[in-house]
Amino acid sequence: MSAETTQVSEFSPRQSAVLAEALRLLVEGGDKAVTTAGLARAANCSKESLYKWFGDRDGLLSAMISYQASKVRTFERPGERLTAASLRDHLDTFARDLLDVLAGDVSLALNRLAIGQSSRDGSKLGTLLLERGRRQIDRRARALLDAGQRDGLLRFTDGEDAYRTLYGLIVSDLHVRMLLGEAPQPSNFGSRAEKAVQAFLTLYGTDRVLAGLDSAGRATSASTNLHHN
Repeated sequence: MSAETTQVSEFSPRQSAVLAEALRLLVEGGDKAVTTAGLARAANCSKESLYKWFGDRDGLLSAMISYQASKVRTFERPGERLTAASLRDHLDTFARDLLDVLAGDVSLALNRLAIGQSSRDGSKLGTLLLERGRRQIDRRARALLDAGQRDGLLRFTDGEDAYRTLYGLIVSDLHVRMLLGEAPQPSNFGSRAEKAVQAFLTLYGTDRVLAGLDSAGRATSASTNLHHN
């Protein structure tokens, strides 16, 4: 089952296409390949349009990171009442998207570049990654957990701790290993996301959610037994 999650983009389709091209240039040639003139040629737009949309180079980098972070879908429909099933769907979508984005060439290139520049005076890429990337994702995911608590599906006293537990269960040390050169295994992301969400709901789910987990476990067990018999 997939979550019907609507993500409202802050960029127009044309701006999104330009940002996708900028990220391609970054992956292929590093940050020096992302120039106003080079991007204008590659994206078939004017430099004036780039300045109008994104401002200076820092503004362009910020927009690139925000665009990349927007690929991690969460929960953007205020007022929607969650059920145990829809909460799990939203969490599954978040977990799968997070793994896909973190393992992608763009994310790895951005993070490696930020790490390489971290000792340079005046380098803003690391700060931009935190503010426009990670914290943007964190904010939306926290909104989902808060909605789950509001609707009586999750119980926690500290939403930040609960979110960090969720993030840790999904990612663990995988991102560090990939940054160090380990090849991603996207075929495993579905099961990894499912196990992480299952563990999170076991820790923080209310009785309504736990009852659903028990029913799903019994159904899976019965199906497995039938298959083997």
